[in-house]
Amino acid sequence: MIYIPKGVCSRQIEIEIENGLITKLEILGGCNGNLQGITKLVLNRPAQETAELLNGTRCGNRPTSCPDQIAKAIRLCLAEQA
Repeated sequence: MIYIPKGVCSRQIEIEIENGLITKLEILGGCNGNLQGITKLVLNRPAQETAELLNGTRCGNRPTSCPDQIAKAIRLCLAEQA
């Protein structure tokens, strides 16, 4: 699934979830090092748990962040699979 994030520097999130686990996460744009680290931390982890952990994360004064947008992408992907 491809998700277009809103309110952040990243431009696109590609995510795949199989059997409830995140099997692929690619992010275009944003803070490259941080997003590489997040990707390594979430791969092969339970999608629902990951979304709960990342949800609501803020970037400075912004009401959202790349991790928050990843949580939104996860929830959307899970909803589409249901």
